[in-house]
Amino acid sequence: MMMMGVKAFRSPARHGYAVEVSPFIPTRLACAASQYYGIAGCGTLLVLDETETGISVVRSWEWSDGLFDVAWSEANEHVLVAGGGDGSLQLWDTANHNAPLRVAREHTQEVYAVDWSQTRGENLVVSGSWDQTAKVWDPSLSQSLLTTLRGHEGVIYSTVWSPHIPGCFASAS
Repeated sequence: MMMMGVKAFRSPARHGYAVEVSPFIPTRLACAASQYYGIAGCGTLLVLDETETGISVVRSWEWSDGLFDVAWSEANEHVLVAGGGDGSLQLWDTANHNAPLRVAREHTQEVYAVDWSQTRGENLVVSGSWDQTAKVWDPSLSQSLLTTLRGHEGVIYSTVWSPHIPGCFASAS
C-alpha cells in the first residue's frame, strides 16, 4: 500500500489557474498564475519540481497580463505554451531565462485554454478564448495560426485534444 503525501507551493500575490505535469519528467509541473484573480495585473509562469521535502522553483517568468492556462510540448521536454489575458499565446523554453521564444497575438480577448496534441507525430496546439473562437496553431507559433473555428455562443473555457483520434479536439463554452 502506498501512502500519498500532500505538498503545497504558495506563490505570493498570485492565484493559480492551471497546472500540468510534464510528459517527460514525472516530478516536474508547470503552473499558470495571475494577480488579482486575473482581473488586473501581471501573470507568472512557474516550472516546479517535486522533491522529497517539498516543491522547488526550477524557473519562473513574469508576463504583463494574467496567465490562465499552460501545456507542455509532447515533442520537447523543455518547451511549453501559455495563454494570456492579453489574447496572446507564448512559447516558453526552460533553458531560456529571459523571455518567451515567440509570442502570437491572434485572439482579440483572453486566452483561457491551451492544449498540445498528445499525438507526437501531429504536434499541434489548440487555444480557446473569451472571443468565442478556437484556434489551431503550428507549435512553433512562427506560421501564426493554421485555422480559426467559430460556433460557440459564449466564452471558451476549455480545449483538449483527443488522445485517440488525430486532428480531433473538444472545446467547452
